[in-house]
Amino acid sequence: MSACITGWAHTRFGRSEAVDAEALIAEVAGPAIADAGLEPADIDAVFVGAFNNGFGRQDFLGALVALAVPELRHVPAMRVENACATGSAAIHAGLRALESRSARHVLVVGVEKMTATPTSEVGEILLGASYHKQEADVEGGFAGVFAGIARAYFQKHGDKTDSLARIAAKNHHNGAKNPYAHMRKALDYEFCRQVSDKNPLVADPLRRSDCSLISDGAAAVVLTDTETALRTARKAVHFRAAEQVNDYLPLSLRTATAFEGAARAWSAARSAAGVTNDDLSFVETHDCFTIAELIEYEAMGLAEPGDGARVIDEGISTRDGRLPVNPSGGLKSKGHPIGATGVSQHVMAAMQLCGDAGEMQLDAPELAGVFNMGGAAVANYVSILERLR
Repeated sequence: MSACITGWAHTRFGRSEAVDAEALIAEVAGPAIADAGLEPADIDAVFVGAFNNGFGRQDFLGALVALAVPELRHVPAMRVENACATGSAAIHAGLRALESRSARHVLVVGVEKMTATPTSEVGEILLGASYHKQEADVEGGFAGVFAGIARAYFQKHGDKTDSLARIAAKNHHNGAKNPYAHMRKALDYEFCRQVSDKNPLVADPLRRSDCSLISDGAAAVVLTDTETALRTARKAVHFRAAEQVNDYLPLSLRTATAFEGAARAWSAARSAAGVTNDDLSFVETHDCFTIAELIEYEAMGLAEPGDGARVIDEGISTRDGRLPVNPSGGLKSKGHPIGATGVSQHVMAAMQLCGDAGEMQLDAPELAGVFNMGGAAVANYVSILERLR
């Protein structure tokens, strides 16, 4: 993989005053180009990641970037969608453009405006990323889908409610340090563990504190081929690997408690990068629900199947643990504007590697892993990143 992230921009996630996705795009497109030390004329292609599926009446979002940056009027632009992995899919489209040598600099924007939609409709929209013939009537929407995964996991491996509460508390503690996070509030283990008026069951056994937030937001990166980046860029975060592995969409065709596609993506990425988990400094992973992060520990190879709880229970994934997971606060605290999430994860990782993460900053990280998934571990993306300059 011969590409680098050379610039980025990020809105705060949450309930934005931006009226729509177009306004959110305008907040990051130009600033990302400027952060890369480039002019709009240097951009050879634009890729926009947006799930939409009813969040807004305006589709064709790839064409909106030129309204924010008029100099991009005649630059090829397209919209990419791949459920909750839409942002990473857009990044991969940009990487392919660089690999083909049809571009030297690519702008990738991830965006979603969700909070203008009633919560009941949000659940229905998100179920578009499930297999409708079998899963459209799951009570509780996608929370219901992952609650079913959690119940199946508990039945196989024992009740892990305590461990899920520790994951939630960890990510809220981390997110309190993130100025871009939707919820900058540390929630302790006891709060996350107990069902209460402020932390009700959403879909048994998942509490509100187990579920990521409905958020607005946008993030953008500029991707540059490595040869050009080393010659001209002020900063360069290199893709040691960028892998995608898919799996069946229907949960009925696979073991829902084993994220096999995610495990294969991690294996392929480590192999391509020539590294092991011991080489990683930290990971940003897709904690749409706390049960997802727990199973992702196993998919990463940090624990055997059924033993993922040990990773959080022993403090391995905490900020001061052997492998910090989600130092940004993850989706749980930072928020989950669908199309923006994958791009945001890469921005958070790049900031850490460049020492630009402010209060979030870890001690001299050298190698980052990023995992973003669409659906219930259907579209699985893993990046391994290192700073070149």
